[in-house]
Amino acid sequence: MSAIISLILAYLLGSISGALLISKIFGLPDPRTQGSGNAGATNMLRMAGKKIAIFVLLIDFFKGLLAVWIGIIFGCSNLMLGFIAFAVVLGHVFPVFFQFKGGKGVATALGALFGLSLWVGLLVLAVWLLVAYFTRYSSLSSLVAATLAPIFILFSSHAVFFFGAVLITALIIYKHLGNIERLRNGTEGKISS
Repeated sequence: MSAIISLILAYLLGSISGALLISKIFGLPDPRTQGSGNAGATNMLRMAGKKIAIFVLLIDFFKGLLAVWIGIIFGCSNLMLGFIAFAVVLGHVFPVFFQFKGGKGVATALGALFGLSLWVGLLVLAVWLLVAYFTRYSSLSSLVAATLAPIFILFSSHAVFFFGAVLITALIIYKHLGNIERLRNGTEGKISS
């Protein structure tokens, strides 16, 4: 029963969109109607600058972390914790509170990974930062980091989280299909310096 409650809470936490909340608080337009149309930190960076983007990033990151911590507090198995991590990302991507139109799940996934394994979280963050530094593409950074996450988990002492991580990766890749096409034809926007 605690596992089911944890999964539901994770999805509901995920459904609290940092970008949409911050937009309402600061009187900004709905990010789903501006820029890339994504309710995430990168689009908020383009729309409203660094400070707003950092607020969004922190909200989305910590809800991922909190969802996993709740699962731990409720005594969920390690296998279930992987699925709880997926549930919070699923909530972010398809939020029940915002007509199932959310972000791409990257910051929330990172927070959840930190909850599952500090070392895996740090490795995934390092990959994202390195790819972003050298290419200036947020989408490519996200895709590479998300793809490597299950591999890092598989070769860590937390291989039981692998299935949840694969689901998260698949969801993030699905949400980036448009970005992949733009990367292929050279029209993808870069992170501003």
